[in-house]
Amino acid sequence: MDISRIHKGHHAYPASLRRYFSDKAPEMITAIGNPHILQNKPLAIFSSIKCPCKIILKTYEYVHKLRESNVTVIGGFHSPMEHECLNILLKGKQPVILCPARSIENMRIKKAFKKPVEEGRFLILSPFSGSHNRISSGRADKRNHFVAAIANEIIIPYAAPGSKTESLCNEWIKKGKTVVTFNSDYNKDLLDLGVEVIKRDD
Repeated sequence: MDISRIHKGHHAYPASLRRYFSDKAPEMITAIGNPHILQNKPLAIFSSIKCPCKIILKTYEYVHKLRESNVTVIGGFHSPMEHECLNILLKGKQPVILCPARSIENMRIKKAFKKPVEEGRFLILSPFSGSHNRISSGRADKRNHFVAAIANEIIIPYAAPGSKTESLCNEWIKKGKTVVTFNSDYNKDLLDLGVEVIKRDD
């Protein structure tokens, strides 16, 4: 599939990257799919690898509602729960933005992604150059901040105490980003940081 290269001065380049990263914003990002999806004010989703069962069930129910409400969702979709959220979203019709923690040049595109890309509702986006073709912890951190900057709002279903997800949450709250989570005793630490209770949590 064709790769688009979106330079910092291009109209499709997310203004939020310049706003939050200033001169450290990527000079160019690469994309496979429909770049116009970036204008949809996406919701980012992050979760720790291990997650309480009750939160997992709440998250899957919530993502099903997102799918029906046509909300654009962005993420790395790397942790087990995030990955399952992607599987749920791919069965809908709403736009999705996937941001791998590596370059997408010469990346093998999964069969499950091809139809949504052709339908114009799936975008694969990366801030990494062609030489960064392997996932690493450092690139995952950079990717997560890239996703957070682009997102209009962030949902963190669960962040383990002291985890990188909790640290990410704290940093973006300080930057003024709206971060939400479920009203649960498991999320007391997140709520203490200033994370808001999710409005769509019925």
